[in-house]
Parts: sequence; structure tokens; C-alpha cells
Amino acid sequence: MDMLPLFPLGTVLLPGGHLPLHIFEPRYRQLVTDLVHEDLPDRLFGVVAIRQGWEVGEDNVDSMYDVGCSARLDQVRQLPGGRYDVSAAGERRFRLLQIDRSAAPYLMANIQWLPDTTPEDDSPARREHLTTAARSAYQRYHATGLRGGPREMPGADADAPELSYLLADDCVLTVEDRQELLTETDPLVRLRNIRRLLLREAEFLRELRAVPAPLTEFAQQTSVN
Repeated sequence: MDMLPLFPLGTVLLPGGHLPLHIFEPRYRQLVTDLVHEDLPDRLFGVVAIRQGWEVGEDNVDSMYDVGCSARLDQVRQLPGGRYDVSAAGERRFRLLQIDRSAAPYLMANIQWLPDTTPEDDSPARREHLTTAARSAYQRYHATGLRGGPREMPGADADAPELSYLLADDCVLTVEDRQELLTETDPLVRLRNIRRLLLREAEFLRELRAVPAPLTEFAQQTSVN
């Protein structure tokens, strides 16, 4: 059992994913300071998603999913007023065991790392089939053009356990969809799930493309600003 500082967010970080953050709340400014000064080991913190319909914040601990992803702080840029722009990379899944509100200005948690399980129906042929199907669904998704056109496919060295995460991280999925992928410990089931999600989203995007003008303007991705 290990301990991690927590950063609750309205999104799901996946292993291998990239996480840019603008830090302005005092408790999380302190978290960044502690990570940079290595008061917290290895510049690691835990990202946990907040269930939709709840306000993001450490006071709503009951709203957090119980499976999150560790993040390693990468780039840090200090801004006026003590704010930060930072980026981090997703690494390993964990399960929340116990949350400590008093050890630091931010939440701390006892966590248990959550490795993949060995699939019962695993075989080289099955992995190849599911990998090919997931890659094909990814190409079909981006062929719609509404996500900016073709993307570079993850390299052939991406194995089954990480491929589903790499494909998902380059697509627009709901918090629930991403959390489902994060929680699933069978890499072959995860590949099947990402294929299903990508085919569903590709069909949705094709329907948006068919919307007559001028309604097509509503098919554009909404700005997050």
C-alpha cells in the first residue's frame, strides 16, 4: 500500500496520456510546489475523476471514482500571482483505499496499484485479431474528418495492454467511457471495448457530417475556454 496526493478532475487520465493543467487554487499551487521541490517522492500525484453532476473539488470525496491513474509531473511554468501551467504524463492505475484530509492542504490517499490481469482466452492469434480490429476502428473514427482528419497510428511496438489507452487518448469519449477503460484490467476486453466505442463514435460523427447547412456549425467541437 502506497500514499499519493490526489488531484480530483472532471476528466479521466489514462496510462500514457498527456495532462495539461492550469493551477490557480492555493491547495494545488502548494501541491505543485511540493512536487517540484521533491517533498513528494518522484514528482508523482494521483488523478481521480469526479462523477458527472458533481462539483470538482476535494470536499466531494464521495463523488470520486475509486480507480484513478498516477501522473508524473513533467513541465512546469510559473505564472504571475503564484499560478502555474504544468503538464504531466499518466503512468499506472490505482484503487483508492482511504483518503486523508488532514495530512496536507490537499487530499492524500492510501492506494493500491491495479495491474492488468492475465486473460483466460489469451493467445497470439486472439491478440492479433483484437489489435487489428481496434486499429481499424480508430482509422474509421478519424476518417470522418470531424476530428481533424487522419492521425498517425500508434507504432507497431504498442502492445495490447497499452494500445487501447493510446487509441482512446486521441479520441473524444465521455468520462464514463474513459473510466470504463481505466477500470478494466483484462487487456483483451479493453481492446474490444475501445473498438466498440470508436465504432459508435464514428457513426455519430458521420451523422453529424450529414447535418444540412447551416446546422453543421453545431457539429464543430466546442471550445473548452
